[in-house]
This record gives sequence, structure tokens and C-alpha cells, in this order.
Amino acid sequence: MAEVKLIGFWASPFSDRVIWALKLKGVNYEYVEEDPYNKTQLLLQHNPVHKKVPVLIHGGKSIPESSIILEYIEETWPQNPLLPQDAYHRAMARFWIKFGEEKMATICSVFKTAGAEQEKAIEEATEQLKIIEEKGLGDKKFFGGGGIGLIDIAFGWLAYLYEVVEEVSAVKVLDAGTFPRLHAWIQNFKEVPVIKESLPNHQKLLEHLKRRREIHLALSNCLD
Repeated sequence: MAEVKLIGFWASPFSDRVIWALKLKGVNYEYVEEDPYNKTQLLLQHNPVHKKVPVLIHGGKSIPESSIILEYIEETWPQNPLLPQDAYHRAMARFWIKFGEEKMATICSVFKTAGAEQEKAIEEATEQLKIIEEKGLGDKKFFGGGGIGLIDIAFGWLAYLYEVVEEVSAVKVLDAGTFPRLHAWIQNFKEVPVIKESLPNHQKLLEHLKRRREIHLALSNCLD
């Protein structure tokens, strides 16, 4: 069997989604921790275009970009499928994965803003979360129905990272009263054994994001 290696970063939600997919598929792999602020030759060699994590190396061949990696994993290891068998539902799953990636920056913009700008960011994030809850999740346990799938993995950062973003930013956007179905999904998602055992340490993530927010706000003030 060809060797599988993942270059990732512990605080990257994009690395996390690849780890979850590999574990749900039962694929054995070697994890290599990367410092995105002091990039190694290994990362530059295997992702010379974007120079970012995650990168999956399978049989010596490199696959960058988490969404591409997830598709590769699904096609290469068909056991425990994470996409629906039906072509239409597969297409809709890809639609919501793409939607989530396009709106992630908007939803997380509260992290990089303050004051009136942050208030606007909260409104925009709330609007996108409502679309995700009402049109994407609906009344289902998971986005794809009764079991965890690729859409859940793609939105997984909402289940653990966003609460830290809110804490660091001193805001509450993803409120249980406003988003009861998303909150139920978060609990269901975090109770999946593979997810539960792979979540980053909350305190460590909090300290990391506090430092990142301070840097973002300082740079923003310099540009004013």
C-alpha cells in the first residue's frame, strides 16, 4: 500500500477536515506538523504554488488544497462513503461545500474587526449563518441526512473554532436561541468519536487566536 502523509498545522481547520476524512475512511497516515509562519523546505517542495497547508502526499505525489484533498480521499478510498451515491445529491453536497468556503471569510470577519466595522461584520455573518441553517441543514441531523458526510466535515470549523473566534472577539453570533438547528448539529458533530478525539485543545487555540487578532487589529490601525 502506498504511503500516505499529511502536512498540516494544528490550528488549521483545513488540516482538521483532512484528518477527519482520513480517520472516517480508516486510512493510516503519517502526520507532519508544519509551522506556517516559518515554512519548511518540505512544504515548499510539495506545495510550491500556494505554499500552504494542508498537503496530502500519497505514493510520493502531492495534493494541495483541502477541498481537492477531500475529493481525492473520497475517490481513492471508496469505503465509508462521505458523498451521496445519487448524482444530484452529490452535486448539491459540492454546492454547499463551495458555499461554505466562499462565505467563511465573511462569517469570520468579526475576528479581524472592531467597533462599527465589527457590528457590520456581525450582521453579515448572521445573514450567512441563517442561509446555512435554513437552506443547507434544515431539519436534518447532519447536512447529508442521518450520518456524517463531506458537507459536515467542510463546515466542521463552525463546531469548535467559531466559539473560540467569538470568545476572542468578545461577540456572540452563533447563538443557540437564534440558530437552534445549527446548535443541535454542532452537538451531534462533536459527539462523533473520530471528531471528538481529534478536536484541538480549546485553551491552546484561544491563546493562539488572541495573538492573531492582536496582530490583525494592529496592522489595521497602521493602515488607517
